[in-house]
Amino acid sequence: MESKNLLSKIEALLFIYGEPMELKKLAKMLSVSDSDTKEGLRLLEEELVRAERGLALIRSGNKVQLATKPEFAKILEDITKQEFNEALTPAALETLSIVSYAGPISRADLEYIRGVNSSFTLRALLMRGLVERSVDPKRGNAYLYNPSFELLRHLGLTKVELLPDYEKYKSLVASLHTELKQSQPEAPKPPESTELTEKEPADLEEGGDLTQ
Repeated sequence: MESKNLLSKIEALLFIYGEPMELKKLAKMLSVSDSDTKEGLRLLEEELVRAERGLALIRSGNKVQLATKPEFAKILEDITKQEFNEALTPAALETLSIVSYAGPISRADLEYIRGVNSSFTLRALLMRGLVERSVDPKRGNAYLYNPSFELLRHLGLTKVELLPDYEKYKSLVASLHTELKQSQPEAPKPPESTELTEKEPADLEEGGDLTQ
């Protein structure tokens, strides 16, 4: 595979994955050898440094992840505070609606439905106390997201089932999720590690699109 093409694919995959990924898993997803993957990562790392990009390649053992550079922590913190003090964005409202009607839902499933990386949006909603998360009992390395008690209190509801047309929209979201799953049979599977891999809400160094 052409080096430049491989570099771009690695960058795109790590960006959308948003979590540490094992080298062997990355190689398998790209259908290339371990040596080609290591070479692609080396080139990507050099490119990120040479072009003075805002992202850096983080390595830990046999895992890699794209993350924002530490020197941008202050501006990212300011963005988060601004998001917290302003009205919810359309992306946040969309995410909150899906969590409310489809919860408990994993971040991966939420992103299947939205079609975009939702890590920053979920983090903002967690910080506002509008959603809550718990460890997925079926996958000890991931979280499930639900509407919070604070959200229900704010809406004047005693339970989530009292949301407008709850059964109708929950069914629609479930159907959409099923269709998307069936249309993307080769979608990346979650990490196999037993350690929690999703970042804490306040961790601003996780890869992902800050505009979503």
